[in-house]
Amino acid sequence: MKRALQDRYSLEDLLDILQDLRGPEGCPWDKVQDYDSLKITLRDETQEVLEAVEKRDMENLQEELGDLLLQVLFYADLAKADGYFTLEDVMTGLGRKLVRRHPHVFGDAKAETPEEALALWREVKRREREEGYR
Repeated sequence: MKRALQDRYSLEDLLDILQDLRGPEGCPWDKVQDYDSLKITLRDETQEVLEAVEKRDMENLQEELGDLLLQVLFYADLAKADGYFTLEDVMTGLGRKLVRRHPHVFGDAKAETPEEALALWREVKRREREEGYR
């Protein structure tokens, strides 16, 4: 399986690459990863993002965010293979949460300050927990 380097990659391209890496002719390391084995990598990549932010190293931050995105894609791919959920489910859940938790932007609520917006976010989150939202 040959793959040429491209100037730009889409989300679909990355998912295809991940499928190749985890497929029959793929990378031996990628093929054996599971939810637990990836925890160390997820922690390390998250720490590297935080370090890049602290240093305001934007070039490194770009790279580290890519590494962190790979972890999200990897976990979603594992879950899809196991029949739990898909990346699209993750994105749908995130989109729905963002709209629900910003009623001052997408609804009729008012928030004039960052503090008011945060209070609204917390109130919506509290109600979601009471109502059984995940």
